[in-house]
Amino acid sequence: MELVRVTLPWAILGIAILIVVVTLLQQSDASLGSAFGGADSSLHRTRRGFEKFLFILTIILGIVFAGLIVLSLVLKTQ
Repeated sequence: MELVRVTLPWAILGIAILIVVVTLLQQSDASLGSAFGGADSSLHRTRRGFEKFLFILTIILGIVFAGLIVLSLVLKTQ
């Protein structure tokens, strides 16, 4: 159990870094105008190939990250 308590913060840090990297790798078509309320011409766009892989990987990493945070909180209360 002590091994889990020692490695859990490092796993959380690693997943957080992976989430940032995968998010930055995703292609963004948003221009500066759309950030301030401008019209977005690509409301419905299909993700394909590597872009779809990165999108799904981001979701999976987010779920794993949330699970590790919950596990960390449970272990701290014991």
